Order: sequence, then C-alpha cells, then structure tokens
Amino acid sequence: MYKELKKFKVTNQFSFTTEDSLAEVCNASEGSGVFLVYSVGDEKELIMVGSTGTVQNDGTLKIKNGGLKDKIVEGHQFAKTGRKYSWPAQMKIEDINTIEVVWYETFNDKTKVIPTFVEGQVLQNFLDENGRLPKWNVAF
Repeated sequence: MYKELKKFKVTNQFSFTTEDSLAEVCNASEGSGVFLVYSVGDEKELIMVGSTGTVQNDGTLKIKNGGLKDKIVEGHQFAKTGRKYSWPAQMKIEDINTIEVVWYETFNDKTKVIPTFVEGQVLQNFLDENGRLPKWNVAF
C-alpha cells in the first residue's frame, strides 16, 4: 500500500469479475476521494488510479451526486460509456478474471486532503517505480 493512503480512515475494497454487476458489488461511499484498481491474478498489479471531488477556493468541496460510488460505476473509460459496461469488456480483451478496487475518502468532516492531490501522489510514486503510469490511466 502507498504510504500516503495510510492516514485515511474511511476506506474499503471490493472485488469484481466479468460475471458481476459493478453497481451491485461496488461498496464505495458517496464521499469524495481516490480509488485504486488492481488486476488480480498470479500477481496483483495496480492498473488504474482515479479520484472524484473538487475543492473550491473557499475550502468547500464540490462533489457530483453519488461520489466515489457513482464515479466508479458510471464514470467513462475506454469508451463514452460507464465503467459498468467498459470494465467487463476491457477485462475480457486483456484476459483479466478479477479486479480489486480499493477506495479511500480523502476529504470529509475529519480529513481535508484534495482528492486529485492524492491521486497525483500515488501516480507519481508509480511512475518513479515503473517509468510509466498504470496501464488503464491514459494520462495525468
């Protein structure tokens, strides 16, 4: 686990296969924060980092309805369609049986860390270690 994630207390994870409904297995909160997606096989590989929630200049949080849960399930990736459709399709293309999603609330009543800042930290550490971004992150 990345050290910058250890301080966040509101966190959980879930597994997803191509046979599952992402909307049903996703246990992410409606809060704001980051999520890490791992391909689980012989080895566990970080394949994506994402975030949701924008901090305004007055220090308040602007969050879309549904927060992390909605971003994970309905957010667009690989096509102009929600991940509930695009993830299973991409998993089949890449022969990935299971992914694990770990999520963290980084901005709430007790903790105030900008979600994209944490996303950037994790991606920078991954880049430093691997010389590239996770394969499902197109750019940052």
